[in-house]
Formats: sequence, C-alpha cells, structure tokens
Amino acid sequence: MAAQQLKSGESSSNVLEQLRGKHVLITGTTGFLGKVVLEKLIRAVPDIGGIHLLIRGNKRHPDARGRFLDEIATSSVFERLRHDDNEAFETFVEERVHCVTGEVTEPLFGLSPDQFRNLAKGIDAVINSAASVNFREELDKALAINTRCLDNVAELARQNRELSVLQVSTCYVNGINSGQVTESIIKPAGEDIPCSPEGYYEIDELVRLLEDKIADVRSRYSGKTLEKKLVDLGIREANRYGWSDTYTFTKWLGEQLLMKALSGRSLTIVRPSIIESALEEPAPGWIEGVKVADAIILAYAREKVTLFPGKRSGVIDVIPVDLVANAIILSLAEALSEPVGQRIYQCCSGSSNPISLGEFIDHLMVEAKASYAEYDQLFYRQPTKPFVAVNRKLFDAVVGGVRIPLSLTGRVLKMLGHNRELKVLKNLDTTRSLATIFGFYTAPNYIFRNDELLSLSSRMGEVDKVLFPVDARQIDWSVYLRKIHLAGLNRYALKERKLYSLRSAKARKKAA
Repeated sequence: MAAQQLKSGESSSNVLEQLRGKHVLITGTTGFLGKVVLEKLIRAVPDIGGIHLLIRGNKRHPDARGRFLDEIATSSVFERLRHDDNEAFETFVEERVHCVTGEVTEPLFGLSPDQFRNLAKGIDAVINSAASVNFREELDKALAINTRCLDNVAELARQNRELSVLQVSTCYVNGINSGQVTESIIKPAGEDIPCSPEGYYEIDELVRLLEDKIADVRSRYSGKTLEKKLVDLGIREANRYGWSDTYTFTKWLGEQLLMKALSGRSLTIVRPSIIESALEEPAPGWIEGVKVADAIILAYAREKVTLFPGKRSGVIDVIPVDLVANAIILSLAEALSEPVGQRIYQCCSGSSNPISLGEFIDHLMVEAKASYAEYDQLFYRQPTKPFVAVNRKLFDAVVGGVRIPLSLTGRVLKMLGHNRELKVLKNLDTTRSLATIFGFYTAPNYIFRNDELLSLSSRMGEVDKVLFPVDARQIDWSVYLRKIHLAGLNRYALKERKLYSLRSAKARKKAA
C-alpha cells in the first residue's frame, strides 16, 4: 500500500504524505546539519506529528528544553520561518517540538528504562546526526560518539520493531580506497577485518582490541600527555586499517555496528561528502562555524597560507547543506513507506557535477582580488599572495626546508630577549597543521557516486524534486563559491548572530 502511494500521481508530495502524523527523533540538532534538517522539517512538513530532540544538558541549561530555547531556537537558521510567520513558528515549537534531556553516549541515552521504552514506543523514526567530526579526536571519545553510542540507537529499534533508523555517516568512510566509490558497504583498505555472509564487517573483536589499547594508554599517562597519546593512537589505528583519520575510521565502524544490529530491519545510511553552506535554503550561504574547506579559505584570506598539499586536477567533493538535509528527508520518507531492508545513499557532487581543487582555488582567488572589500569579516585587506596547490612531497620539502633556518633564527631572537615569534614561522606552522588535518581531502584518488540517491529522487516524483532537491547538477560552481559561499562565511560563520529570544506562545500570553 505504501509503495503504491509512492508511485501515485504527481499532484501531491510523496514525502509529505509519508511524514504526515509521524513522530521523528533527531539527535545532533546542536550541530550544523542537524539544525538545517530541523528547520526544513518545520517549514516544509507542517503536518508532521512531532519532532523529538535528544539534547544533552549543560551547566547553563541542565534540561534539554532550556538549552533548545536558548541555543538552538535562537539560531539565524530560523530567520526565514520567523519572517514568514513568527507566531506559527513559535506555536509549532511549543506544541510539536519535544525535547528529551539525554546523552547519546550514555547507556539508554542516560534515561531510565521506562523513559527509554516510552521514547522508543512514541516515535516512528530516528535520525542520528550526532557525531564528533574532529578528524584528530582522541580515540576513546571518537569511538564513544561515532560507534559505541549506536548501541542505543539499535536498542530503540529492538524495543520498537517498526522503527525506521536513519544514520548520517560520511562518504569518507571510503578511507584510502581509490576509484569509483558506489553506495555500498566499504571494504577496508588496510589490515583484514572479517566479513560476514551478509556483507557487513564483524567489528566486535576489533572494538574490544581498540578499547584494550585505550585502557593501556590510560594506565600509563595523564593530563595533556594522555590526550595527545589517545589522538596518536587513533591516527595510528585508523591508518593501520585503511583510513586517514580517527573520524572516518570510527564512522565506518558505526556503519558496521548498525548493519549487524539491525539485520533484516529498516536501516538507511546517508553519506554526505564535504558539507558546506546552503545553496538556497533556509537562505543562500547559511552556515554555522568554519567547516573543512573553510579553514583553508580563512587561512588564505588572512594571508597565513600560500602553499598547500593538493592535486589541482583532483575532484574536491563539496555539497551544500540543504541538499544533504533534503536527501535525509527523502530517504526517511522512503524508509517509512517501505520499512524493511537496508539502504545506502551518498549525497555528493563528484560524479554528476565535479569541480577540481584547482578550479575551486581559482574561483576563490578571482573573487578575493575582485571583491575582497565586500567580505569585511573574511578579508582584512586585499590578498597579495597566491594560493598554490603542490604535490605532497614538494610541499614537505619546501615547508621543512624553510622552517629549519627560521626556527634557528627564532631561537636566537629569543636568546636576545625577543619573545615574539617570527610571523613567517607562525604561518608555516599554521600551514603544516592544516596540511596534517586536511591534506588527505585535497589530494583525492576517488570519485563518489550517487546514482542510487538520484534514482530515489526520481521515484519520489516531480513535486518532491522541487520540494526536496538533491541533484548537485543544479549548482553553478562559479556563482556558488564566489557569491553564495563566501558571502555566507562572511555573514554567518565569522559573525555570531543570535537574532531572537524565543518565547513560547503560552509565555507571550502570560506576558500580555
């Protein structure tokens, strides 16, 4: 019946039909992507039954509702909703946004068994977008939030067998594999990990081994040294099994955990590539914080970086956040209509509308020279230095060769009583640090494919293509990078904007 509804006429939205009256739990709404998913659901799916948000309390706001009202609902992501109909927005928030105080990494989210059971029984689907996206996270922390916490998501599904689970992963679970990367289970490129007959990889023993190594490091170190050792352990283990960093390694482990735990049940994995500012919704250029590519853009704008390791001909896979949010909502609707089976979708641009690293850099440099004054938070003055991508060996030779004499000069100056570090030396250290973290992503040997996602969009119909577009072919890279993304960085990421203080409709009535 549900499948027939998805193939019905083009005059209505299949997505809106499937989500009508449904209750969805979302984790990670304090983050960038989570906020955009929440905003799109509120604005585009007015008949949704309820949106449940799992939010960790903090010192200022020990309960989820208080933190939501102060830290999430005040975000500029909701500016469009407030502008269109502020009263309707506040009414929706009061009546249909339900906040659950909990911690994703605690057993049962830190809830009592009864509370957890009631939560599981009261929802139709869960979107897990909580994650640590720190590429050099301490291994214990990355393992807890990117892998182990998915035991809680699986437990929700055990207590509600009709539950549809949607896991937000990343295209970069591909690790150091090369070539065409399809929407399928990724084979590790390093040491062997046993594979099950169903196709997923058996990670239980590996996770126990990692936890033993973490415990060993904890027994021998403390303080800042412990933190560094756990970061080093994470990078070393990730490299051993075929990943460049701890983030992508632990996200891959999380995929395997869920595929095993939810075998035979509904599981959708959505893998975005490098998520950047919005193409159109909720506003062109909307972004929060400095993302993967932006750290390099910012370093160039502040004239801290001139050389960077990268392959100019390599495809840098960037995708606007609103297309990712739409992919999540589309695939959620499909899961609710056909609540059996496991699906993987990649939301990316590399196979359908590729842009090379060289083109990416050139667009930014042209815009910086032509219009730097329009981006007052980003550019303090017109950049005078070039931004050149070179191969890794040349980069290491140049930076290493230059740094040694500069370091010696710096030491001599300190001995003479000059405590200020050489500016060039600081800039070199910034360059090396950025290269260590992001170098893998700027020298790609892979192309991410999203044929299955585009097929899903086609199946949903023409109305949903308009309401929930996911096709990266609509992106004009020159316009997006030069006029939308840089403007968004300047307006949102580099200038904190809390535009509103949210008060519920009930509070307004009392005040009146």
